[in-house]
Amino acid sequence: MMDDLDRRLLGLLRADSRQPVASLAAKLGVSRGTVQNRIAKMLGPKGAIQGFTVLTRPEMEASRVRAIMTIAIEGEGSGGVVKALRGFPEVAAIHTTNGRWDLVAELDTETLAEFSRTLDQIRLIDGIAATETSILLATQKM
Repeated sequence: MMDDLDRRLLGLLRADSRQPVASLAAKLGVSRGTVQNRIAKMLGPKGAIQGFTVLTRPEMEASRVRAIMTIAIEGEGSGGVVKALRGFPEVAAIHTTNGRWDLVAELDTETLAEFSRTLDQIRLIDGIAATETSILLATQKM
């Protein structure tokens, strides 16, 4: 279970995961050891932190093709479809949804040609009834 200190620490790490432990400890009003222990616990196999990532400037990603693909699944085939989608390095994330579409897949490719090939291959997965794909043109920071 996470307590208030864990949630505040997680918030600070979300804002900047490269902050020194001493800085985090000062902001939270606890010792460095407490911060190190809390981070270590959250990094465990069942912890809240799954990993760290690098955020790049939008202009660094300008040549990439990113899209959202909504997917309708035939019958009870969602497990097989999700398993197949996990095999595509171009699929950045898979979300289950309610409503008309069963899944939403986030796609990320280097080129339009790679994007087109990926769409063609995904549409061949057994259990997919229909798809609709929208290329992400611009992202607004919240």
